[in-house]
Amino acid sequence: MTRSFSTAPLRPGLIDDLLDSARRGPSAGNTQATGFVVLDRPELVQAYWDTTLPEPKRSSFRWQSMLEAPALVLVTTTPDAYVDRYAESDKARPGLGDNIEGWPVPFWWVDAGAVVQNVLLLAVEAELGACLFGVFAHEAAVADRFDLADGERIVATIAIGEPLPDSPGRSAKRPRPPISSVIRRPVD
Repeated sequence: MTRSFSTAPLRPGLIDDLLDSARRGPSAGNTQATGFVVLDRPELVQAYWDTTLPEPKRSSFRWQSMLEAPALVLVTTTPDAYVDRYAESDKARPGLGDNIEGWPVPFWWVDAGAVVQNVLLLAVEAELGACLFGVFAHEAAVADRFDLADGERIVATIAIGEPLPDSPGRSAKRPRPPISSVIRRPVD
């Protein structure tokens, strides 16, 4: 994750190209309910930070140049689109087409997570920096500020731009578990 960005603007069309490729991830029932809200003008980026990181917190934020990223992408999903899709005759299954509570695994989050990973990988491939972070308690305010549709949820925000050298966060020091602890093979 890059937390330090240049203020250099991205070439026109670059974000759209990345997102067009990224959206081609898996989609339960081919629902394709992952969307993007692109904030790639300075006044929109500023509005995002005004909404999620107002003063006095902003001036003490550890990664000041993360706030300089020229583009922020809100990755969204619409859970009700999955309920509607699984109410159709070719996907009708008990409970999945009735309401979101009927889903034992909410695939709108799974599918959106795959798209998020695609965005991050494509940004690296394009020699850009990217940082994924949540909106958490600010979801309603961000949704209101950027006119999200009713029922549209924000999965995460991704800052994208030309990377500058930066220092890793405290979490970067956490070791990965050994591969033997995450791969299991059942015994007959």
